[in-house]
Amino acid sequence: MSDEKTPVSGGSDEGAVDSGPRTAHTLRAGAWYASRSLLAFSAVAVALLAAVYQVAQPRIEAAEAAQQLRVLQQILPADSFDNALLDDTIEVELPLTLSRPGADTVWRARRGGRPVAVILPVTTRDGYSGDIDLLVGIHRDGRVAAVRVVAHRETPGLGDAIEIARSTWIEQFNGRALGDPPDTQWRVRKDGGAFDQLTGATITPRAVVAAVREALAYHAQAHERLYTAIDTPGGGA
Repeated sequence: MSDEKTPVSGGSDEGAVDSGPRTAHTLRAGAWYASRSLLAFSAVAVALLAAVYQVAQPRIEAAEAAQQLRVLQQILPADSFDNALLDDTIEVELPLTLSRPGADTVWRARRGGRPVAVILPVTTRDGYSGDIDLLVGIHRDGRVAAVRVVAHRETPGLGDAIEIARSTWIEQFNGRALGDPPDTQWRVRKDGGAFDQLTGATITPRAVVAAVREALAYHAQAHERLYTAIDTPGGGA
């Protein structure tokens, strides 16, 4: 028997040596193709979303405008003006006692070309649970057309009765004006004023009464600016 060892073929060894680079190359290629596929899918998805947005956006905007007009018409009935209320606006900076910092949109109403009222967006920070956002409609002669609460965080079953959907409490401002009641009576009855409070809630109505009174004061002070610009139909500020 020979002591020489039979040489082992190097074929299998060479295959083992080559498998590493080939595997790495395959993984890199797979990752590249996967990335390209993901990018392509993302691009298609973005394009589809953009297309859907383009189609849906006009409908969304129309629905939002219709909802906004419905709220405004709770303050000024449709037969009380004949201009495009949503388009006839002026940008003002209400006092910080009436609003948050920045410009505010005031809606202006006309009938037969004659300016008849404005709707002011008012915010009081004195609510029981934080800010209360209101729309205060005021006739040109300084009397309240109506007031509506559009946003708040007041206590359900108590402070939320300021909403027209919950009670008629907010309607007691209709027709009121500076001097009616006298300035000392612009407060809730618990404080010696002319306005009802809510059962179990005083802070919330107290804040709303003060805000409406402040809105009337601003309307009187800014009367010329609010109305001079709309003496001519389509006039701007």
